[in-house]
Amino acid sequence: MTLHAASRDALAAAELRLLEVVDGTEDSAALGDLGSELFAVVSLLSAQPPLRRALADNSSDPASREQLLRGLLDGKVGEVTVQVLATIVTARWSSPRELVDGVESLARTTLLVRAERDGKLDSVEDELFRLGRIIAGNHELELALSDPAAEPAGKVALVDSLVAGKVDATTKTLVDQLVREPRGQGVVNGLGELASLAAKRRERSVAHVRSAVELDAAQQERLEATLTRIYSRPIALHVEVDPTLRGGLLIKIGDEVIDGSVAGRLASLRRDLAG
Repeated sequence: MTLHAASRDALAAAELRLLEVVDGTEDSAALGDLGSELFAVVSLLSAQPPLRRALADNSSDPASREQLLRGLLDGKVGEVTVQVLATIVTARWSSPRELVDGVESLARTTLLVRAERDGKLDSVEDELFRLGRIIAGNHELELALSDPAAEPAGKVALVDSLVAGKVDATTKTLVDQLVREPRGQGVVNGLGELASLAAKRRERSVAHVRSAVELDAAQQERLEATLTRIYSRPIALHVEVDPTLRGGLLIKIGDEVIDGSVAGRLASLRRDLAG
């Protein structure tokens, strides 16, 4: 998903609102409902160009756009869903399509958070990846699921025949939405992107720590608490002892590296002297 500057700012604000909602919701089923309802709105906006243009019209009053949204959805989706969407439609988006991209992104995030809380994020990632490989290896199946002329209900039924009772509910919802509303994306590439999103979220939840010496339980607890505070999310530690560091820690969370090791500082010093 590629967003222009205004849309990136709008999505960041919407993600903060979603975070507030998620933090106040401990019910896994409620998160599943929120994700499904956001996906339903994606389908609605994709099918109604005038509506998505009206909701993304930056020349109109934001309060009027929220009023339009509420008039359309009140009583049809939960109030929490409306609150999240109100943050979206009152923001400034670069285009109507990018507004829909934003809603889709929030739906996916909500469902992955649900899987994470249920302790099933690893399974969801693996199921998405494996299903993508299965479909990539069956040309006729890939064509059937990617055919833009095929009825969405028929494609969902075909997915059901493959995965019903074999995958987590989050996986099923994500895959159903992908084949129902591909939005110009092939099913294999779409599954790959979903698996990557799950993997990225899982990696950010784990801090891979290399330490020059063994860390005792109290040290690990303090480090875990500090990282959790920094990243505003629970962080689990995977710790290994690496004497080559000479001292200190090397911490990797996703693509981020915090190098507090003696070896790292020496390497940085050598680069500075050479540069």
